[in-house]
Amino acid sequence: MHEEARSGPTTARFRRRVWVSVTGALGMAAASTLIPAMLDTAQAAANACSVSYTNASEWAGGFVANVTITNTGTSALSSWTLTFNEGGDQQVTNAWSATVTQSGKAITATNLSYNGSIASGANTTFGFQGTWTSSDAIPTAFAVNGVACNGGTTTSSSPSASASASKSASPSASASASASKSASPSASASASKSASPSASPSGTGSYGAHVADPFTGGNRYLNPSYVSEVNAQVSADGGNAAEAKVGTYQTALWLDHIGAIAGDTNVGLAAYLNGALAAAKSGTPEVAEIVVYDLPGRDCAALASNGEIPATAAGLTEYETQYIQPIAAILSNPAYASLRIVAIIEPDSLPNVVTNQSKSACATATPYYEQGITYALNELHAVPNVYNYLDIAHSAWLGWPSNMSGTPAVYKSVVTATTAGYASIDGFISDTANYTPTTEPFLTNPTLNVGGNPLDSVTFYQYNPTFDEQTYDTQMYNTLVSAGFPSSDRFLVDTSRNGWGGSSRPTALNSSPTTAAAYVAANKIDQRPFRGDWCNQNGAGIGTPPTDEPFGTSSAIEGFVWIKPPGESDGDYPSGSHTHGDPHCDPASTNTDGNGGTYSTGSIPGYDVPAGQWYAYEFQQLVANAYPAL
Repeated sequence: MHEEARSGPTTARFRRRVWVSVTGALGMAAASTLIPAMLDTAQAAANACSVSYTNASEWAGGFVANVTITNTGTSALSSWTLTFNEGGDQQVTNAWSATVTQSGKAITATNLSYNGSIASGANTTFGFQGTWTSSDAIPTAFAVNGVACNGGTTTSSSPSASASASKSASPSASASASASKSASPSASASASKSASPSASPSGTGSYGAHVADPFTGGNRYLNPSYVSEVNAQVSADGGNAAEAKVGTYQTALWLDHIGAIAGDTNVGLAAYLNGALAAAKSGTPEVAEIVVYDLPGRDCAALASNGEIPATAAGLTEYETQYIQPIAAILSNPAYASLRIVAIIEPDSLPNVVTNQSKSACATATPYYEQGITYALNELHAVPNVYNYLDIAHSAWLGWPSNMSGTPAVYKSVVTATTAGYASIDGFISDTANYTPTTEPFLTNPTLNVGGNPLDSVTFYQYNPTFDEQTYDTQMYNTLVSAGFPSSDRFLVDTSRNGWGGSSRPTALNSSPTTAAAYVAANKIDQRPFRGDWCNQNGAGIGTPPTDEPFGTSSAIEGFVWIKPPGESDGDYPSGSHTHGDPHCDPASTNTDGNGGTYSTGSIPGYDVPAGQWYAYEFQQLVANAYPAL
């Protein structure tokens, strides 16, 4: 994601069961245990499949299942239809990433427009939610495009579980671990799966009080996939202690595409929450962080993080039914009632509504942004232990007085359209995945006159008086409260990459420059060429670790968080080896300020790393330039 280039209950039983994995040739057996031969050997090799069915979560009377189809043949599938019979009396209530219908016990799932093609060796995952009355026994036979996938073995997360396991089986849970940040999954995801936590929750889910600050008194759950990424880098670098320290701080799980919910190549939502349950200590609430990030027409003013859902009425329906509903279904599992789940809602969305209506893509996406977020808030707020924080950009985007004054109307329209109104949100978050400093310690007065000009007049600020996030959040808080928002709606700040330490950081006020431009250059800690630069910034450093109430309870800022996992790329750029990506990530390219000014992108030279993938050099730089030092 990127921003500024567009300025100015009941007794519950929970399980995660990998019930069955079946493999075979579509039409011909590869061994005597499979179905009789029907096609020649070449055709059998071309048409082969593997299907796995996982109960991601299960409770008294309900369940969420994930199904993965893998094309193990030599020919690509252009479309698919999966058929199987439920093993118990399950009834499908809703589904995502497939059209799922049911007739008696027979289930039919067909691909959607975007996931019908499965290359040889590739897979696709869909999921569904359902109910059961007397049995949730698992299905044992599957067919893809009318031909059986057979011959596999039944596996389970519990050694005692079997293919015929039913409600009496001992509850168990396991969670695979992998990075989840962007639509481009981390290359190291498969290596991270071994860091799997497990949990065995049972009994009645008990929702605690919805507190004012979810972090107060809570333990911040560490995403095991990110910890695994960090540990791998630490090992590669010979045991760097400062790097290892990064893995001891919480980062968020990004649900940035529909498949991420089930955990297509990364840790799924249910598995992540299972890990949080396993980490919980008696008497201390476990805090889990997720990012809800898949609006229709996502990132309308940029390229690197464009989403998978189109900005259309059909796209809005897809967002609601295939994305938000499945997330809400998992979060509402009573087994997770003891967790505090912090949801960061749709980075970069409503800020685009405030400032970028001149862009046709943003004007088109606006109604879907507004309706989609209202829907998401309704669904997530209905879960008592979910805390919703709306993204509200950062000081270098909405900090100009004209932008700030136009912000409340947009946010108020979306929030007051929800069933719960203002109660549907718990606050806001600024600087998500950005680099703007929390404070500019030596530039505290934007109107200070040096050489006949105020500091905010210099090109770097362009009359934006909010030089840092503390100033911006305080002013935006006062603006929103004056417009009717509750004073309890405070701000989080993503400090994961806004430290700007290292040798370039000023250590004391330099009052000797005689021009405003020279004064700012000598004293600002933000070392970007242009405040609108946002992609893999050269010289950046990790900021203050996650902290609750850093300025006290009277401040507009409630806490610091690391939403963007340090060391995962912002995006790549078009090059001779590929055409995808965003030119704003190209270190040889430029950004513009909308007033005719042109600046370097500030991106790290010599690397071209897709969004969300591990970026070793960037991680090492962020650690070396961390402020405070790790």
